[in-house]
Order: sequence, then C-alpha cells, then structure tokens
Amino acid sequence: MAQSKSFSGRDMGIDLGTANTLVYVRGKGVVLNEPSVVAVNAEDGSVLSVGSEAKETIGRTPSNIVAIRPLRDGVIADFEIAERMLRHFIKKVVGNRRFTRPRVVVCVPSGITGVERRAVIEAAAQAGARQVHLVEEPMAAAIGAGLPVSEPTGCMVVDVGGGTTEVAVISLGGIVTARSVRTAGDAMDAAIISYVKKEYALAIGERTAEALKMSIGSASPTGFGYSSEAGLAALARQVAEAGGDPEETQGLRPGDRFTIRGRDQVSGLPKTLELTADEIRHALSEPVDAIVMAVRQTLDETPPELAGDIMDRGVVLTGGGALLRGLDVRLSSELDIPVIVADDPLDCVAIGTGRCVEDFAALRTVLDAQPRLLAGRL
Repeated sequence: MAQSKSFSGRDMGIDLGTANTLVYVRGKGVVLNEPSVVAVNAEDGSVLSVGSEAKETIGRTPSNIVAIRPLRDGVIADFEIAERMLRHFIKKVVGNRRFTRPRVVVCVPSGITGVERRAVIEAAAQAGARQVHLVEEPMAAAIGAGLPVSEPTGCMVVDVGGGTTEVAVISLGGIVTARSVRTAGDAMDAAIISYVKKEYALAIGERTAEALKMSIGSASPTGFGYSSEAGLAALARQVAEAGGDPEETQGLRPGDRFTIRGRDQVSGLPKTLELTADEIRHALSEPVDAIVMAVRQTLDETPPELAGDIMDRGVVLTGGGALLRGLDVRLSSELDIPVIVADDPLDCVAIGTGRCVEDFAALRTVLDAQPRLLAGRL
C-alpha cells in the first residue's frame, strides 16, 4: 500500500513499444516492463489479459479469444485496444487508490505522422494522463545511453526496436538528420518464419522464430560472442522469455544448432527440425541489410563537421535489436566507423523518457518536436 501511495500522482515516462511497453515513474525508475499484447474475447470485446499473460496466449487461443498487438511499426494500429492497454498499465503502477492524473511523457518514432501523434496523445489522455508530451525515440535513446545531446557535438544513435529502426544524428538538443525504417525485430522474426517455410516446408509461430533469433541469430559470421555484461544479462532474459535456453547466450559458434518444432505443410503433422546459426544468419540478411542501408544513408546526409564527431565518438546501438550478435561488427565493417552497444540497450529508451520526466524544465526543448518529412521513411 505504501508503494502504491508513493506512486500516486507521480509523473510517468512511457516507452510505448511495438514489442514491449515500459513505464518509468519519477523518483522510482522503471517499474513496469511488459509485452504490448492484449487478449480479447472476440464475442463481447472484453479484455481477458494484458501484458505477459496475454503474450503466453499468442498462437494458442481458441476461436473466441484473440491475442492483439495494438501497436504495429511503432504506431497505434488499434486505438481502442491501445487505450485499454495503457489504462491497465497505469492502473497497475499506481494501484487501486485514487490518484492525481499524472503528467505523462510518451516516446514515439521520429517518422510519425500528425494523425499518429494525435492518436498517441488521445490514447494516453483517455487512459488517465493530465498532460501528454511526446519525445522522439532516437532522442530518448540517446539521453538514456548517456550521450551529450545538449552539447554542440555530433552524436549518432541507432535504435533497433520491435517495429521500427530509428537512426538519428543529434546535436544541441535537436535531431539534425534522421531516418525511420519499418524494419526491425518483427521483420527479423517474419524473415525467419519465411525462410523455414520456404526451405523446409515447416510452419512455425512468432514465438519460435523469436527464440531462434535470440538463441542462434547473428548479423555477421564474426563477432559471435557478446562482451557487455549488461547486454549479456538482457539477452539471457529475452531468450528465457521467448522459451529458449539462457545458457546458450554465453557465446555462439557458426556451427551451433537450435531445435524447433512446427507443423509440416506437406503431411500436416508435427515435426522437429534442427537449424544452424549459419542458416539463421542467411535468413536475417535482408532485414539486416535494410538497417545497414538506413545508417549509411543517414550518414550520407550528415553535415561534415558532425560526421567528423561521429568518427571520433562512434555510433551507439540501442533497443532489443542491438542484442543481435554481430550487428555491431557488421555495421562497423560496412561503415568503417566504431559501433558501440549501449550498456542497457533494452531500457535505454525508457530511461531517456524517464529523464525527460525527472528534469522536465531542462529537457523541455526536446519534447513535442513537430513531425517532419523524412526522405528515408519506408
């Protein structure tokens, strides 16, 4: 009860992600991290479960229950379900006590349109927010990673989330050039499903594809090991949540294998299949190439002085996709610049959004930036 009381009326920062929603409470840090999934009764529209419980039902529901992901490609695809999900998460954080409507800072993709911005603001307001401010995802990621965003020096951040990859060059508290491509974690899962279906006539689900990606997925034939302790712990947690073996995160060799189960499309019967790390790297080549191209094009549009700063400081990788083994090695070799994975890539955006809440006056200038036409939006 004391905890609920301490959260009552506190301002919040919300990382409203395609795959996961994180809530940061002022003075408390990240207090909630759950999948952005809602299980709904198709007959009467009632919400049966939200978050972790709802994610367990994906691909396993009867005909009258539907597991819905209300966000696609980083934006709201189902307004009503998104509003219910936000209301549930806010209520879960503050408890059942009556509370003052909090001021909320919500993180959104940099390529969001005016209509999509209004949808986010209205959903948060109807979920109980007193004021709603928006912060662009790459800016929040850069703040969360500890980059000097307010200084007159160039910082480049690549945030690989569930629905979008955000690439931005930041200087003096603003985004100089940015690109938002709708190729990220979900696209990688879809590429694995497509590869297994095409090569082995085996149908697998999203959770199996996610477990494959996190257990033996890679972006480069070199750099299979993962050196950051914080990143390694985050990867182990993700693998466990996807149903894989956390012990497999200690390192990866090209010959490593992972056993999956699916439905044979020829016989219609269940079937077991063993796949190698080389095969999954091949399956992931197309979405990884799209991410590399987005970074390359953003660098091409960067002013020379800032490009020089980036050469010295390097590119910072954040988001769940940053945990894909060898992605930093692949980007560094393709672009010939240093690439660093943030210490806590999964929580960077939420922490950055939270810092906007903690120091609202100082970071007010980075909030509510108007959408602009991005040549790289795909």
